[in-house]
Amino acid sequence: MNPGPERLARARARMEEAEVDALLLSVGPDLPWLTGYEAMPLERLTMLVLRRDGDPVLLVPRLEAPRVDDHGHFVVETWDETDDPVARVAALASGARTVAIGDHTWARFVLALQDALPTARFGPANAVLAPLRAVKDDAEIVALQRAGAAVDAIAADLRTMAFAGRREVDVHRDLVESMLAAGHERANFAIVAAGANAASPHHEPGDRVIADGDLVLCDFGGTMDGYCSDITRMYSVGEPTSEVRDAYAVLAEAQEAGVRAATVGTPCAAVDAATRAVITAAGYGEQFVHRTGHGIGTEAHEDPYLVSGNDTPLVAGHAFSVEPGIYVPGRWGMRLEDIVVATDAGPQRCNHAARDLAVVG
Repeated sequence: MNPGPERLARARARMEEAEVDALLLSVGPDLPWLTGYEAMPLERLTMLVLRRDGDPVLLVPRLEAPRVDDHGHFVVETWDETDDPVARVAALASGARTVAIGDHTWARFVLALQDALPTARFGPANAVLAPLRAVKDDAEIVALQRAGAAVDAIAADLRTMAFAGRREVDVHRDLVESMLAAGHERANFAIVAAGANAASPHHEPGDRVIADGDLVLCDFGGTMDGYCSDITRMYSVGEPTSEVRDAYAVLAEAQEAGVRAATVGTPCAAVDAATRAVITAAGYGEQFVHRTGHGIGTEAHEDPYLVSGNDTPLVAGHAFSVEPGIYVPGRWGMRLEDIVVATDAGPQRCNHAARDLAVVG
């Protein structure tokens, strides 16, 4: 996606508000969001230098230059193997009193730049860019919807798959391959957790063989056209117990309450409270061990976070997960997750795959 010059202009305006003289971006999602170029995580430094005045300059190793398309929005400069790229960046940022540096920048480069710019005060770039990236424009929302539709289809396919007798890691690999086949550039994660393993929200799929009677949690997502997908659906191998069915009904009600609460102007903490109230009333409050949701965009997890204490009001264009969970250690766990966009017309889901507890073989 070509972000266009307007994002650079918005970043400069935000720098003015935050009294930041220079913005330095290297690896991580900020650089591609702002320029369309994603730096490889190399020991060779790539860095955009954006000052409040003057042309933005992207400094890249000469061997990386063929990968850069500047779209006419910034100047590309290269450095050779015998050059000192830190000194080049310092020269471009010379005189800056306040510097905002990318949150994912390698520590070795941050420390070297602090030495090279001893009079500058350094801070995180998220103070400048997080509020901008959090509010998605129409093209970004379409990208999230397309990514959501791709994983919806995979979630639907899982309902027809035989789980019993397969290892968690086998299903995990299927999910990775399916995301790539559906148009994702990469699979970011694919959690497959069966039985008691599902009580660990971020379980790493292993050699455990899925058996009759297991409740299986599948949480997966990737990056498609630069934007992330993220979905969680639950599968019961054979008919679930009444306890599991009842708990799942609570979970589904909680998720629906969270989605309905996610209206423009509502504080993020209030959305978290809406899901938590349903689960707590059912007696599972202690088993809901994480926040209700996270923002999503070029990163799987970004602002805004739906968590107690975050009183940031939702605005049109905020995109986030709504994913309450119930986890009973040693027995089972369950989570239900959709991506939602706050709009002036009300919350809109990016995921539409069936949300019931699927019974599979």
